[in-house]
Amino acid sequence: MKELQMPTGWIYNGTEFNESHIPEKAVGFVYHMSVILNGNTYAYIGKKNFFANVKKPIGKKALALVTDKRLKKYTRELKPNFMNYYSSNQQLKEAHKAGYKIKREILVICFSAMELTYQEVKHQFKYEVLEKEGFLNGNILGRFYKTK
Repeated sequence: MKELQMPTGWIYNGTEFNESHIPEKAVGFVYHMSVILNGNTYAYIGKKNFFANVKKPIGKKALALVTDKRLKKYTRELKPNFMNYYSSNQQLKEAHKAGYKIKREILVICFSAMELTYQEVKHQFKYEVLEKEGFLNGNILGRFYKTK
């Protein structure tokens, strides 16, 4: 029997998704990741920003031109950091390192930080991540926890 090939990248509306597909002014997305371990399917729903604020030090020449010494010694730069992301969940990270195929699906793209948080919580309640056994989510917003 042939093993099913899972895409290695992100999937959105049934097609591969990469940096060139990011809509203008989009902030992030809500995702659903799943992996098969020991014959059982485990899933996780979370959110991820498309870009990370990275501190980039100012060069010596540019720093010498600064007259106000109270100014910051770095600039902020947006870098895409979602392509190599495999969840904040430790079990999913370990499964990825162990070579398991993880299906990564974008559920919704959001255009503000508030919408991103709302959509994440909405999907977590919709999929009943705290009640269903196959989900790895331990809590929602740090307020609602999985009972053991």
